[in-house]
Amino acid sequence: MPDDAAAPATDETPDGPDETPYGPLPTGGTVRPITRWGTPVMHAPQRRVTEFDDDLRALVADMTATMYAADGVGLAACQIGVDLAVFVFDCPDASGRRVAGVVCNPDVSTPEGAERRLDDSEEGCLSYPGAFVDCARPDRASVVGVGLDGSPVRFEGDGLLARCLQHETDHTLGTVFGDRIGTKARKKLAKQHDKAAEDFPPDWPA
Repeated sequence: MPDDAAAPATDETPDGPDETPYGPLPTGGTVRPITRWGTPVMHAPQRRVTEFDDDLRALVADMTATMYAADGVGLAACQIGVDLAVFVFDCPDASGRRVAGVVCNPDVSTPEGAERRLDDSEEGCLSYPGAFVDCARPDRASVVGVGLDGSPVRFEGDGLLARCLQHETDHTLGTVFGDRIGTKARKKLAKQHDKAAEDFPPDWPA
């Protein structure tokens, strides 16, 4: 998921997140090209993570490097072509507090009944770059799953963080946010995406 308020890229190292409850994101990864909508791996439920080993850590390091290179706030494994239910994120909540983490086999939940409020802010996707449209989602969300070592993890938040947790969990289920909007909005999204296509070549952001 892109940061719709991302600052222009610079040579300076960005400040780190404010909170990493289960440890920092892995470093030393390789930036990979981002897989686009229409590729089969983007539109099918992902395999559950069952092995918590060096290969998983290396994959997540590549995901982290790719997310930052693309000015993203979240990235799922399918977005670099890997059929595995895991995502990384480094995303601010409504107060601006940045939270970062890794979630394998995520399960997201949102408020119901009187507690449920929708946020119809713009949303975009690194796998359909250069395009943003309004997409209504609950304004709070929590996700549970397991971390890199197989231990339970839980994250929750509001604002962009709530949207990110829902968006990235969707990816592990084979859902893109274009599946959640109407025909008119999809046409607007496609028009923006096509107009920006030259800025995002097939090997972007590698």
